[in-house]
Amino acid sequence: MLSDILEVFRENPTTVLGWTLLGGLLLQVGLLVSGGVRRMRADAKRSRLEAERLSLEIRAARLKVQAAEQARIAWNGIRKFTVAQKVPECADTFSFYLKPHDGKPLPPFKPGQYLTFQVTPPGAAKAITRCYSLSDCARSSHYRVTIKRCPPPPDTSHPPGVCSSYFCDKVEAGDILDVKAPSGHFFLDLEKDRPVVLISGGVGVTPMISMANALVETGSTREIWFFFGARNSREHVFKDAVEALAARHANVRPQICYSKPAPGDVKGRDYHHEGRVTADLLKELLPSTNYDYFLCGPGPFMESITEGLRAWGVPDSRVHFEAFGPASVKRAAKSEKKEAVASVPVAGLEVTFAKSGSKAIWTGEHGSLLEFAEEQGVRIEAGCRAGNCGSCLVAIKSGEVEHLSDAGADVEAESCLACVCKPKGRLEIDA
Repeated sequence: MLSDILEVFRENPTTVLGWTLLGGLLLQVGLLVSGGVRRMRADAKRSRLEAERLSLEIRAARLKVQAAEQARIAWNGIRKFTVAQKVPECADTFSFYLKPHDGKPLPPFKPGQYLTFQVTPPGAAKAITRCYSLSDCARSSHYRVTIKRCPPPPDTSHPPGVCSSYFCDKVEAGDILDVKAPSGHFFLDLEKDRPVVLISGGVGVTPMISMANALVETGSTREIWFFFGARNSREHVFKDAVEALAARHANVRPQICYSKPAPGDVKGRDYHHEGRVTADLLKELLPSTNYDYFLCGPGPFMESITEGLRAWGVPDSRVHFEAFGPASVKRAAKSEKKEAVASVPVAGLEVTFAKSGSKAIWTGEHGSLLEFAEEQGVRIEAGCRAGNCGSCLVAIKSGEVEHLSDAGADVEAESCLACVCKPKGRLEIDA
């Protein structure tokens, strides 16, 4: 075969030259085409990156405009709001759509923030302060909060939560409520582009639906994992809303857990996993730890998740949480802080209440300085009991306190939030 080819080359040198030239030409064409394809791909990539950059700049500019508008039309103190709608969501859970009674514009808010209400239920001796998370993204026409009746503690004769029962049983469309402006340090930064994991249990879903709605409303393509736990479909808040989000937006990935599915609940249709939301489930489903994590729910639920995330290697700076009610989550202390706290005696500390003219010995049996004061008969204003509303802010005249969890309300210098702190030594407060 080879000899035949060589014979053709000897007898037809011009043909061989032609083939050589043609081969060289084809090689050049191939290189040109290949180079053109590479350039086209590079140009397409540059165009895509430029479009993404412009999109981020536009979104950032829009957020800055919203922040400026929020500062311009925010209010101080109490503002009257009319209940425009009361909508049942699931068992003992209602959404309240609120419009400003004065008809003036509403300031936007950051997804995850809450409203503070002052209400006086029938038979109450004084107004009660409570904080409820906003359960939608910022809209110019109304605010929305979603409230679940707080059940009594198990194995007690205590009644259900006074304020939540008042909202569920008594507040109706047309009623007027006293409301403070949106606030809180637990929120999602819409200017970032890191993917997020939203984790909630029960009515703790309210700030999470606000965050998810805000992300899709701004056109964000951030990956959104939405973990939610409930007993069953009867207690599944925003079931239809989350399913609709996932159907319209490929970046929304719900993972629903039912701990006690009802007879009619179908796995794969109503929920994805039987059991509770756990750190092990997160590790099983998430491709990496490179997310910002947001948690809201009962204290033990959040303690378990945060400990699991920490053990997985997730930095504390990536884990954000909010307790409702008296629940709290403690950050992992650095070793030197642990040693310092351990060196402070937890009992036998004298606490002086300056205004009341009384003294008492802190024994370490109470959950907070507020509980301790109340047992001594010392009155300190209190609302949320979770460090969010700021009602229990008291001045420290001498001594130091240790805050047990991150406070949502601002804490002034030389002051403390009595509901989330305890003495570190001898203490005198202005109460």
